[in-house]
Amino acid sequence: MNFRRIFLVKCLLLLFPTVKCSSTSWIYKAVNETALLSITAPGNIYEATWRREGQRLVQIKDNKARHFVNKEQCRCAILRNGTLQIQRVEKADSGNYTVMVYQKDGKLKAEENVIFFVQESVPQPILTAECRNKSVSVKCEAKEKAKNEAKEKGEDETFIIELTQPNGKKIRKNATLLEWHGWNSGTFRCVAKNQVSEKMAEKAIKCSGKMDFYLILGIAGGAVFFVIFVICLIYCIRRKKTKRNEVYEEERVMQTLPMERENGMRELPQPPSRPTPRQLRVQQRPLPPQPQEPQQPRPQPRPRTQPRTPNLPRQRP
Repeated sequence: MNFRRIFLVKCLLLLFPTVKCSSTSWIYKAVNETALLSITAPGNIYEATWRREGQRLVQIKDNKARHFVNKEQCRCAILRNGTLQIQRVEKADSGNYTVMVYQKDGKLKAEENVIFFVQESVPQPILTAECRNKSVSVKCEAKEKAKNEAKEKGEDETFIIELTQPNGKKIRKNATLLEWHGWNSGTFRCVAKNQVSEKMAEKAIKCSGKMDFYLILGIAGGAVFFVIFVICLIYCIRRKKTKRNEVYEEERVMQTLPMERENGMRELPQPPSRPTPRQLRVQQRPLPPQPQEPQQPRPQPRPRTQPRTPNLPRQRP
């Protein structure tokens, strides 16, 4: 199948839709299925001719069918309403089909173009996972053994592979293998699909490395919280005990002051006791006389006899 030619035809039909055909349609079928390429023109069909890539295949005229190629090799037939039927389709049947519809008078009634694709059914995807260094490595693979020469050379048909992560995020790629590396553990879903089929694989993946990390983090957080709680508890107990001691000390001081005042008021001065005979004798014994020194008269200031002469300034000779 020449994909470049089909792509070119698509572009031409989109740019110039009224040049050769009045309508264009795309039809997808899986291998070994039966395809029906119908005509959308209204009314009865008197004459219709089907072509593939410009080569005439089959014609119906006045309800009589005519094949221009080997019927068994074509595996095609034309119905009374002009529909082209292809049985047990193969990839080689893909291409651009054109039908020309004529009226009984020979005038062109309609010209329609059908782009026909035949694809293999997607294989069952294989979803595998591996835990590496506390991370998750997921691989979604959809491969099928080659059946034609292109595949025998190692060229695999590509599909649309979609991987859905546990958080709902989707990754899509047009290939046969899709790999993803991350930290999310949970249920992964792998979908392989094309235009004719779709298959899915689902698997729950849990890596203990990440769970251990969260467990360690939770234990560390709990330990820190417990230490802070114990410190706050000790602080509150000591503060409460200090306040209690202060209150007790104040009460004790307040109770002690009235007792001291009451004891001070009760203590009276004691009368002097009677002296002993020895104390009486000591008191009656006269003290020895102390020698008295004669008192000298205080010196009187000396009166001035002559007035003091003033100091005159000296004259130079």
